[in-house]
Amino acid sequence: MSNEQYAFLRRSDLPARESLQSAIDNTPFSLTLDPAFDTASTSGFVPCTICNVDSGVEIEFDDSPELIDQFRHMTGDRDCCLVFRWGGDIIECTCAMVLSYTLAEHFDAIVSYEGEPSSDRTVLRDDTIAIHKDAKLVLQ
Repeated sequence: MSNEQYAFLRRSDLPARESLQSAIDNTPFSLTLDPAFDTASTSGFVPCTICNVDSGVEIEFDDSPELIDQFRHMTGDRDCCLVFRWGGDIIECTCAMVLSYTLAEHFDAIVSYEGEPSSDRTVLRDDTIAIHKDAKLVLQ
């Protein structure tokens, strides 16, 4: 069974790969995006390097009215979404968490795990720190 996390953004705030990587570099997390990653057209597995280990996460750009309208009550005027999917792999989960946190912190994304109401950024940050710490232990 896969897990899904949504990062809803305004299209005008959707970062290019370089801007997203720069924002990640200004967090306490070690994650490097694949140079070919394109936020506005991605659909599938996106390779990442996290804590110097190759991994990644499935990411899909979605601006369909069906998805946006389904979550409108939580997302306000945001009109596109990056959907992160992963299985039971903690490293892939960590990639999704770091990317989601960065999008929330630097690009005003509203993040929802499995369609649940969004947590505030402090909770998202703390959850990301915890999962990143667990991933580093697994990778040692």
